[in-house]
Amino acid sequence: MILRFTTLHGGGRIVELNFYEASKFDISRERKYNTSMPTRHYHNGYEIFYLVSGDISYFIEDQSYQVVGGALLIINMNEIHKLVNSSKESFERITLLFQEEFLEDMFPYNDSFHVLSSFASGKHFMPLNGQEQSFIEKLFDKMIAEYNKQPPGYEYYLKTLLFELLIFIYRKSSTLPAVDHTGGNPIHKKIFDIVDYLNQNYHETQTIQGISSKFFISPSYFCKTFRENTGFTFTEYLNNVRIKEARRLLTGSTLKIADIAERVGFESMTHFGRIFKDITSLSPLKYRQTYKAELD
Repeated sequence: MILRFTTLHGGGRIVELNFYEASKFDISRERKYNTSMPTRHYHNGYEIFYLVSGDISYFIEDQSYQVVGGALLIINMNEIHKLVNSSKESFERITLLFQEEFLEDMFPYNDSFHVLSSFASGKHFMPLNGQEQSFIEKLFDKMIAEYNKQPPGYEYYLKTLLFELLIFIYRKSSTLPAVDHTGGNPIHKKIFDIVDYLNQNYHETQTIQGISSKFFISPSYFCKTFRENTGFTFTEYLNNVRIKEARRLLTGSTLKIADIAERVGFESMTHFGRIFKDITSLSPLKYRQTYKAELD
């Protein structure tokens, strides 16, 4: 990417912006440690950002978002944005950047449907349930494998996978509430602290009552504000964190499934298997057999 620098003057101070010339298509998956974007930036491509695990703050134009693992962000061309990692904890993210010309031979000749219109809707933040996360992550895994290995016909397959992802985003965006332009999505400090705590202690027994007592917040207010700020219920978020770690252990270790269930915080193998299948559509054993074979 070619990097240019732009300087804006506002409120008596100088604000530096970075402009990136977007590649036709680029995708990466990385775990970051104690990292924030140094400056706000923008580019002439469309960006899809998926937080695999962790929690961060993300600023897009004049809106702020608290993003937790399992949430998707879409950023339009030339929208100014910046990532801030206030917790200083590690997080894992997937970033996909592309230009419209990459898909120019894929667009249907139909003025009533434009698959990129979601990017101009102002609906940047998309919390995903467990099955949606599993679907999205599988698409990303296929894209990353094609992009890195570049087998015959890889560019055509990348276009097909990207178009499938964009249709999912288009449909998901249509179900989200209209954007409230009056105040953005302010970060609730106490909820952010709770998210950090869960990301570090998911393997321990966690309950709404226990968290409420630990963070001096009423259970009813905690449930309400947690969902408002993260897009997930407490149980949904905790299960997603646990299953993400279980998936990593199933494909990256030789631990027994019962040991993995215990390690990520499930007291019952039956409960672990049910939640795992609800989120991934596969049993833990089938998941290990399918995805460990692909990685090998």
